[in-house]
Amino acid sequence: MNLQRRFVVLSAAALAASIPLAGVAHAAGDQIRKIVLATAAQAADPQEYQAAQLIAQEWRKLGLDVEVRGFPRPQLSDYVWYNRQKWDTAMWRMVGRPERSDPDELVFNLFHSSTAEKGFNFVGYTNKEYDAIAEQQRRETDPEKRKVLVSKAQSMVAHDAPYVFLVHPKNTVGYLSTVIKPASVVDQGGIGIRNYWTFVGAEPAGSVKDIIANSTEALNSINPLYISGAPDSWITELVWDRLMRIGPDGLAKPYAAKSVTWVDPTTLDVVLRPDMKWHDGKPVTAEDVIFSYQATMGDKAPMYKPFATNIASMEKTGPDTIRFKLKEPNASFLISTIAKINLIPKHVWEPILQGMAGKTENAESYQEQQPIGSGPFKVARFKLNEEIVLERNATHWSAPKMDRFILRIVPNNEASLGMLKRGELNFLSDYRGDPKLLLDLAAQQKEIQVASTVDMGLRFVGHNLRRQPFDDVAFRQALSVAINRNLMAQAAWNGFAVPASSMISPALPFWHTGTPPKASIDEAKSILKKAGYELVGGKLHYPNGKKETLQPE
Repeated sequence: MNLQRRFVVLSAAALAASIPLAGVAHAAGDQIRKIVLATAAQAADPQEYQAAQLIAQEWRKLGLDVEVRGFPRPQLSDYVWYNRQKWDTAMWRMVGRPERSDPDELVFNLFHSSTAEKGFNFVGYTNKEYDAIAEQQRRETDPEKRKVLVSKAQSMVAHDAPYVFLVHPKNTVGYLSTVIKPASVVDQGGIGIRNYWTFVGAEPAGSVKDIIANSTEALNSINPLYISGAPDSWITELVWDRLMRIGPDGLAKPYAAKSVTWVDPTTLDVVLRPDMKWHDGKPVTAEDVIFSYQATMGDKAPMYKPFATNIASMEKTGPDTIRFKLKEPNASFLISTIAKINLIPKHVWEPILQGMAGKTENAESYQEQQPIGSGPFKVARFKLNEEIVLERNATHWSAPKMDRFILRIVPNNEASLGMLKRGELNFLSDYRGDPKLLLDLAAQQKEIQVASTVDMGLRFVGHNLRRQPFDDVAFRQALSVAINRNLMAQAAWNGFAVPASSMISPALPFWHTGTPPKASIDEAKSILKKAGYELVGGKLHYPNGKKETLQPE
C-alpha cells in the first residue's frame, strides 16, 4: 500500500471512530449472551417444537443468538418448575381445566407475586399494582364490575409482557363409536369431549368395556396435591373426589357434597354425601374434608396454596356437615377452591406431611405406592412412563359405565394415530400431530368420530424475569411484537388454533379482552432502539453501561 493510500484508509478509520454513523454503536453495553429457548421435544410435540423454531427465527432478526433446546416433557417441567433461577425462556402451556372457566386462576395464580417462589407464577412476575387488581377482582361479587377489573389485569399483563401469548389451540381428538356410544360423549365448553363427564359417563357400544386413551408424555406423578400437566389432571380427577365439580355448562355443582349453601358472603355450609368410602374401604369423614383443605393451606402444597389462603376457619357442625368461614368475600370460591381441591384421606396423608415437617421437600415430590382416593375410578396399577390402569369403583354414587380407564404413554403422534386405526386405542385423547391427518383417517374409517374445540387454555412463551435481559420490559415487549400469531396458528398448529392476546381464552367470551399485537420486526427494533439497545456487527448489545452478568450455557 502506498503512503497516500495508507493515509486515506487511516483517516477514514479515524473518522469512523470519532463520528456516530447510522447503525454503528459506539456506546453500547455488553453483547447479549446466547439465549436458550426451551421446548418440548419434536417427536412428543411437533407443533410446539415448530413454533419454537419459528420464534427463534424472528428473534434472530433482532440480532439475538437463540438456541432452541428440546426436552422430554418431564425433564422440561423439572428444568423450568424446580430451577427457577437457571432457565431463560420456555415454551409453556396452560391446559383447559374445568375450574379455569372462572378467570381467577389465570388472573391471580399465574401472575400474583405471592405465587412466584414456588407456585404457578414460575416466570417471577412482580407488580404491586397488578397484585392489587388481582386481589380486588377476587373480592368483587358483581360480575360486571369484576369484568372491568379482569379486563384491566389482561391489559396490564399485555403491556408488561411476562409471556408471549401465542395461540389457544383447538383440541382435536377422536374416539371409536363402535366402543363408546356417541350419545354418551359430553362436549364441555372450552375443554371438548376429553373431560371428566365423558370418561365417567361413557357407555359401551359393544362388548369392549375399557376406555383406552393415550398421552404423548409420561406422567410426573399421580398425586392429589400436585399436577404437572394435562394427563396428570385427567387421572387425578378420576381418582380423587371434590366437594363440587364444574358441570358441562361451566358452573359449579355439588358432587361429594350433597349440598353447598351460602349463609352470608363469607360463610358457607357444606353437607356431605352419606356413606362415602376411600378406596381402601375406610369411611370418608368430615375430618377428612377439613384436613384436605388444611393440607393445601401450608407450605407443603404450594401449587394449591393460593386457592385456600382465603379460608379463615373450618368447623365440623355435625356428623356430615362443615362450615367454612372466609376472610373476605370471594367471587370465585366455589369454582376455584371448592371445585378444585381434591379430597384426600387424613389417615394416609397426615403422617406423610408430618414426616416432611422441617424439611425442604414438599408434597409435590411424593408418590404413593398405592394412591388412595374416593373417586369413581381407583388405581389398579401404574408405570408413569408406560401405562396407568384404573378400575371402576362400583360403590361410588356415580360409578362409571365402563370397567376400566387405561392411559397408555405413546410419545410418537404417528404411532398413536396408527393405534387408533387398529383399535389399540379407542379414545385418541392426546394428539399433537397434524389434525388434518386425523380427519382424513376418520373419512376412511367411519367409526372414528372427531371433535375439535377451542381450548380455554393457551400456549405461550414464558420469560424468566429473574434473569437479564428478560428483566427489562422493553426487551420483552420487542420479543412479543416480533412474533406473528397468525403464522403460529397456521404454520405450527395447521390452522387448528386461534391467535392469543391474553391469558383468558375467547372460549370464555364474557371475560376475554384484547387483540394480538400486529407483528413487526421493524417495530420490535424500534422498541429496542428507544430503550437504548444497540446493534454492533449485527449482534444486539445492552444499553450503554449495562453489563452481561451471565455466561451462555
